[in-house]
Amino acid sequence: MIDLAFSILAADFTRLGEEIATAQRGGGTVVHVDVMDGHFVPNITFGPPVVAAVRKVTRLPLDCHLMIEDPDRYIPDFAKAGADWLLVHQEVCRHLHRTLTSIREHGMQPAVVINPATPVETLIEVLPLVHHVLVMTVNPGFGGQSFIPRCVEKVRHLADLRKELGLNYRIEVDGGIAKDTVSAVVEAGADLLVSGSAIFQPGKTEENAREFLQVAKGAALVSA
Repeated sequence: MIDLAFSILAADFTRLGEEIATAQRGGGTVVHVDVMDGHFVPNITFGPPVVAAVRKVTRLPLDCHLMIEDPDRYIPDFAKAGADWLLVHQEVCRHLHRTLTSIREHGMQPAVVINPATPVETLIEVLPLVHHVLVMTVNPGFGGQSFIPRCVEKVRHLADLRKELGLNYRIEVDGGIAKDTVSAVVEAGADLLVSGSAIFQPGKTEENAREFLQVAKGAALVSA
């Protein structure tokens, strides 16, 4: 199953509820929320209050990507705000198993993220714990960056491991994912696709989402 997780970082925040509804009409099935603290990544976005506001306007799963230095401290806050899936970076978690377990204990699905320079092998021990793995296909911190082709091999590696280990985690990709790059990651095994600036455009959001999914689902049929 292919899911479009539309990133609200690229949405018009003066009409966020409407933007979410428009992306959903185009076929979007997951709301992706990029949380940045200005320390782990060189940007500041938003936190639990925005997640709580988004929770009030949609029933879609909220996929909250924590690009922050101390995720353990904020797990209860995001659970209270209504996050469904909580993603933490391998690079920042000293005790990754403990962090992922805590996320599940707070009623959310745990997920783990790796940056472009982080090997898939660093995740072997926690793959049985996660709902999904997010492969960053740009260096995190800003929207609208260019896709890094080498990251496709990580997606393929994770797909091979999923089969080899008999696991069912999903594979998510984020960064430069648009109509001209989505086929490569889907054919490699990705099934949860984050896209922001390629989706949210004034007057074109619904059409963009629909066309994006058409390309992605076509690639999935080719690789089946």
